[in-house]
Amino acid sequence: MVDDRVLHVIVMRSRGAPCMPAWRVMLESGDWRATAIHVPARSMTPECKPYGKQGIPYGLHITALSQSEERTMKANPLISAQELSNLLDTASNLVVCDCRFELTNPSQGLQLYNDGHIPGARHVDLDQVLSIKGAPDEGRHPLPAREHFVRAMSAIGISNDTHVVCYDANDSMFAARLWWMLRWIGHANVSVLDGGFNVWQQGGYPVTTEPPQPAKEGMLALRDSLTKTVDYEDVLANINSAERMVIDARSPDRFRGENETLDPVGGHIPGAANRFFKDNLQADGTFKDAETLRRELTTSLQGQNPERVISQCGSGVTACHNLLAMEVAGLSGAALYPGSWSQWSNTKGAPVGRE
Repeated sequence: MVDDRVLHVIVMRSRGAPCMPAWRVMLESGDWRATAIHVPARSMTPECKPYGKQGIPYGLHITALSQSEERTMKANPLISAQELSNLLDTASNLVVCDCRFELTNPSQGLQLYNDGHIPGARHVDLDQVLSIKGAPDEGRHPLPAREHFVRAMSAIGISNDTHVVCYDANDSMFAARLWWMLRWIGHANVSVLDGGFNVWQQGGYPVTTEPPQPAKEGMLALRDSLTKTVDYEDVLANINSAERMVIDARSPDRFRGENETLDPVGGHIPGAANRFFKDNLQADGTFKDAETLRRELTTSLQGQNPERVISQCGSGVTACHNLLAMEVAGLSGAALYPGSWSQWSNTKGAPVGRE
């Protein structure tokens, strides 16, 4: 029942079930949702019976947000070091994620984290959390199942109303992947630390080698995605239809098929245009301002509606950087091709452009 933004939650148990110290409830009622609410045993009757006198159910009155209100909890896509410092001092529902990683040395990210990180930050690894190991024709960094990713994020303390701040070393390529993936599971309240750990350190903000306190499991629900994806077949069909514009975030030399060291074949998807993700950044690793990004990206899109754009790269990581830059610029709506060039180049018969 919904009564003035209050949900009446009925705590039920099967016959003969023992009294539990806590009950986990998940319910939806129309446009209203109260998810993963812990109900202490003292809220039950002493006998732990599911019904009260005259058959009236016992329960709890819980203030809850509607799904539409949950959607309004959307953070700015970028956050400055000073803004994060202020949040660390004042915010009660903040999770900071260290996403540092090195593609050619996968253990390097954890080592960097152990050598020093933002106080309270939790390490989130590209190989272990932000992707799964798949067959070569799935690409180097396939996405995990959305349900699995929700559980991984809940395990580090993220709930529906948590503000998540993610960072990596300085260019935000791995932080952008986490930013995109949280939006992929419907979590809009996420920001990337502009300039990453390097700017944080250079600003004289605190760094620690101490591990954070064990996380209390978060109450995070899988919600409608705030992002779009396409697959190999979609991109292949687009070569002939040309209904969408494909933007490749890799460096210009790899786009041309030169100096390819990560994937078996050099080149690009026929018809794709190149927007190197580092072109979104200033010399210090912070993003260009929104007006500059909008001007440059509008030129790169050649007049195409952002919602008709596909972002890709080598393995679906730096493509998220271009999507983040587009969000900053107010050019939302492009889709990610998660498999990207690493899937394309491992698929028999896939056409290759080198012009």
